[in-house]
Amino acid sequence: MTRMSAKPPIPTPAHTLTDSMLSRRFGKETVNYFSNSPINRLSFLRSEHPFLSAALKHPSTEFVVLNSLAPLTRSPSEPYYAKYDELRKLVPQDLFDQSEDDMIKSFDSRKTHPTLIFLGMDESRKEGSMTWKIYSGVPFFAVDVTPKGTEVQQAAAKELISAFEAKGLSFVQTRVISTFTPEDAAIYAQARALNDWNNRNTFCGTCGNRTLSVHAGTKRACPPTDAALPAQGQPAERPACNTRTTISNLSFPRTDPTIIVAVVSADGKRILLGRSKRFPPKWYSTLAGFIEPAESIEDAVRREVWEEAGVTLGRVVIHSSQPWPYPANLMIGAIAQCSDPAHEKIHLEHDPELEDAKWFDIEEVEEALRIGTSDLSGTTPPDYKGGLRLPPATAIAYQLLHSAIHADYFQEETSKM
Repeated sequence: MTRMSAKPPIPTPAHTLTDSMLSRRFGKETVNYFSNSPINRLSFLRSEHPFLSAALKHPSTEFVVLNSLAPLTRSPSEPYYAKYDELRKLVPQDLFDQSEDDMIKSFDSRKTHPTLIFLGMDESRKEGSMTWKIYSGVPFFAVDVTPKGTEVQQAAAKELISAFEAKGLSFVQTRVISTFTPEDAAIYAQARALNDWNNRNTFCGTCGNRTLSVHAGTKRACPPTDAALPAQGQPAERPACNTRTTISNLSFPRTDPTIIVAVVSADGKRILLGRSKRFPPKWYSTLAGFIEPAESIEDAVRREVWEEAGVTLGRVVIHSSQPWPYPANLMIGAIAQCSDPAHEKIHLEHDPELEDAKWFDIEEVEEALRIGTSDLSGTTPPDYKGGLRLPPATAIAYQLLHSAIHADYFQEETSKM
């Protein structure tokens, strides 16, 4: 599959352009980079092994190939989607021949397989696609080819990597992918997040024994027996584990909810921004932080802004969200406003996370959004003439700042002042 784009735009799905009562009241929906995947996840088919077995070997099926979480690409802006024939030496074709129950019963901790994750089907692609019952499209999997496991498996993985590199392909090693098209970025985000979660949970958090990937890579089980510990020719029972006393005996992928907020002054004429020590010179962004247990999104926004900058907020409005697969965050974006100028004094001595925080005039932020954006490792655009630098359009921070400056509800209020 090839989706070329010189500059990745923000997703613009059809539903953001349609007229409705909600869109007239609250404005068009903002859709962020890494979201709006073209893939239907079809989560209810993850336990249907006959389907998975057929999808694994179907000629239309495409694989996101990851090596230490880095995606295989033709170029930094174009991922390479492999076919099963290119992976068959590493990925057994009988991987889904057993049911999940039988996989758990016959579990052998000595045997390992590359992590394989069913991502879903792209139902917009019909030519040569796979049909299963009422579902039709191109199946997508993610596969981890990082050399690990037995010596034979490591050798097969290294051979596979060398074969890809001999074709001129490479694994993009970068902190954040921001050069893919929106569609490819969303597919990669799903693949990376699930692969990373599987890598971090190969052992049970309760009993410490090895776990088994089930549900096509989206759950992990702690099997009650292990063929590596034979007892009279039968798999031996493992030590008791509390996870097996629950209904599911499963662990599920983790998502960490995080707030990120554009803070507007009481008069609506300034924006609060902060910078970390790791930021490039003159680079600022919106404030962010993790949501804690038993805390609402709005409470987390107010707490984080006060802790990091000493500023007290009034109204908080939830704006949009962005999946952030580094490793598994859900960025919940908000726009908030100080209700009183007396609450705007910056104080950095609560939590030393920020190196600096400042109020910037709307005009300066607007100019920086136009000519001064870059990612943390990127260079500034040719038109940049110094001054404030901000995150790129692929970051939710950019979208929050853009909305805080241009949203009708702020323009209406400031025009009355």
